[in-house]
Amino acid sequence: MYALLGLAQVHAVPATPNATIEVSNTRTSIPVRPRIGLVLSGGGARGYAHLGVLQALEKMHIPIDYVAATSMGAVVGGLYASGLSVDELDRILTETNLSDIAFDRNDRAELPQSQREDDYQYPIGLSAGYGDGKLKLPKGLVQGNNLLALLQNWTPQLPASISFDKLPTPFRAVATDLGSGAEVILSQGSLPRAIRASMAVPGLFAPLKLNGRTLVDGGLVQNLPVSLARSMGADIIIAVNIATDLQDPSTLDSPTAVAQQMVTILIQQNVKRQLDSLMKEDILIEPDMGDLGFADFSRGKDGVKAGYEATERQRSKLAALVLPQQQWKEYLAARSGGPMLAQDAHIDEIQINSNGQVPAAVVRRALDVKEGDFYNPVALNKDVARLATNGDFKSVTQELMTENGHNVLKVDADEKSWGPNFLLFGLGVSNTFNGRGNFNLQLGHRLPWLTAGGLEWRNDIALGSAQTSLRTELRQPLWNTVGLYAAPYAEYQRRHADFYGGGDDASSKTLPITGIQSDTTKVGIDIGIPLWRIGELRVGANYQWQTIAPSYSTPIVINPDGTIFQFERTRQNQPIIRSQLTIDQLDDPLFPRKGYYLSAVNNIAFGATGNRYNDVQGKALWAISKGPHTLNLAVEAAGTYANAGDAVGNGGLGFTLGGFQHLSAYSTDQFNGSYLLYGRASYLRDMPGLNLPGLRNVVLGSSLEIGDVWYTRTEFGRGPYKKNASLFFGGNSFLGPLYFGAAVAPRGVWNMYLQLGRVF
Repeated sequence: MYALLGLAQVHAVPATPNATIEVSNTRTSIPVRPRIGLVLSGGGARGYAHLGVLQALEKMHIPIDYVAATSMGAVVGGLYASGLSVDELDRILTETNLSDIAFDRNDRAELPQSQREDDYQYPIGLSAGYGDGKLKLPKGLVQGNNLLALLQNWTPQLPASISFDKLPTPFRAVATDLGSGAEVILSQGSLPRAIRASMAVPGLFAPLKLNGRTLVDGGLVQNLPVSLARSMGADIIIAVNIATDLQDPSTLDSPTAVAQQMVTILIQQNVKRQLDSLMKEDILIEPDMGDLGFADFSRGKDGVKAGYEATERQRSKLAALVLPQQQWKEYLAARSGGPMLAQDAHIDEIQINSNGQVPAAVVRRALDVKEGDFYNPVALNKDVARLATNGDFKSVTQELMTENGHNVLKVDADEKSWGPNFLLFGLGVSNTFNGRGNFNLQLGHRLPWLTAGGLEWRNDIALGSAQTSLRTELRQPLWNTVGLYAAPYAEYQRRHADFYGGGDDASSKTLPITGIQSDTTKVGIDIGIPLWRIGELRVGANYQWQTIAPSYSTPIVINPDGTIFQFERTRQNQPIIRSQLTIDQLDDPLFPRKGYYLSAVNNIAFGATGNRYNDVQGKALWAISKGPHTLNLAVEAAGTYANAGDAVGNGGLGFTLGGFQHLSAYSTDQFNGSYLLYGRASYLRDMPGLNLPGLRNVVLGSSLEIGDVWYTRTEFGRGPYKKNASLFFGGNSFLGPLYFGAAVAPRGVWNMYLQLGRVF
């Protein structure tokens, strides 16, 4: 995200607030002519068409004297009114990934490791909390932090509070009062906040509090504000309508679709009233948007083209509004005027308002600015963005205000309203064609800021067919260092492992011949050490109580060499030194397209001679993409060394292979041993045109896999290895990643599978 915010640096003007300079506006030198009001409607990503309209109008030398806009129209119209040229608008809107900005998608590599950890473990992206005796949800799926910061970066020359009549082009934005349903005309104050309020789509974007009112998207009351532009003084209206068409009722296949249709009906009704008010000299531009949808920000160029072509089709009617060359130059000169902050202004005072449990001192430490520094909104917004993404806040904003000639930097950090207890969810289901499979349900609980020192309580519960676990942990930050903490914990885990007979010619029809169950209780403490922003190292010690017993009536297994191994009930209590290295720079833990991931775990167990062991397990993944093509390379290795000879690793249950993307042609965990090697190469092809109900980011993929397990060190690494190939398609569902595919291996082995949940 921080790289995107840096796009605005070419516009940054360090300034001290309210050392405001009024630059003379030369509009009065232009001979009398009809005043033209540009009206821009809302419509999400379809709003790129407004940029195409502005490009065509500028090419024709048609001036704009007033702008009235709603929602996405307010973004384009407000930035244009602030003095940005059409070329500048084109550059920043087409070079910026507005999909990530609008939906608060941050660069995952820049998130704190604790957030990446939760993001990886809990793939259901549902934000929920508990407090005051009830379940709570956010007021919007998106808080709009990134958009507000970017709007501030793009308009750094503007004072934090101004009259929009003093902008190079007078401007109005429309919002809706959530408390009364009344139309709210935004004509002064902070331009970025006005734009953000105007596009707060209910349920999607969180409402914005402004001047004591809670505001949401203006499209609910006036999506095409023709009458507003006329009240500003416009003689002629150029109205650009990009509203979404109604859908055929037969295609409304979900409650969400029905609700969206109802909103569209309300919007179309208020648009119709405004269209009916147009006069014969007014000009209506309705771009042909085709199938470009509300959230199709990646297709911005299609929207720009549609807007440009629709304006060109009105060229004959627009011809009467064209300015001669000299008047056009004067018009452009006039647009360079307007209020702006004085350059080289100093910050006289810093005020921190932390609304919640997080101490103001914590917010202050995160800001790399001090009293006496020049005001640099771009640099400040980078600090603000880091605060907004650390998981503690709903929103963090900064503004430079002048009070009695005193320049005050005000930073507002608002705590998440759906706390103080936060809930995380995960679900994993794996099923093969013969009905065998596994499931895993996960629930996480986070209670941050139990003390002013930042103590956090973390609980994780997993209920599954192969594993049930409960873990509770306290994390105490140390020495005000981000990412450095002490973590005492307690954990209980029950795990089950099946053991199969036969060789690698056994397909997924193979049934396990026996199994074992382990019950493990641990108490311990770790120290978490940050590795810059890329990951962390955890080092600590725990004491373990473990019982391992057969879970089937036949407690034996036939080894590959024909010998028989009989399981017996065992108990062992011992201290363990544990270290875990995690480096996570994947852009997406579910369908990674770029980045890398590394996890390495080492357990050194002490105690009686027969119980001592040292096991190591490591996983790595590398992803690279070009266009719609993605290559993932994954490797895994594990092994156990014991003083008494070879031992079953992984806490007595062994390391396993088998299952989707882990030797996909075989049953889940079909192969078990004390040593493991595995590798996979996967190719994924984005399928943006393949629309499947409930799935987004659909991909088609194939993989080649190789690997094996061994019981003894002397066998470790010897071939032949087990190999297979697979074909699959998948996508992100609201429950996490979903895959369906088939795999084949030598000797007639094959498998078909349905997988819900992450696979690496």
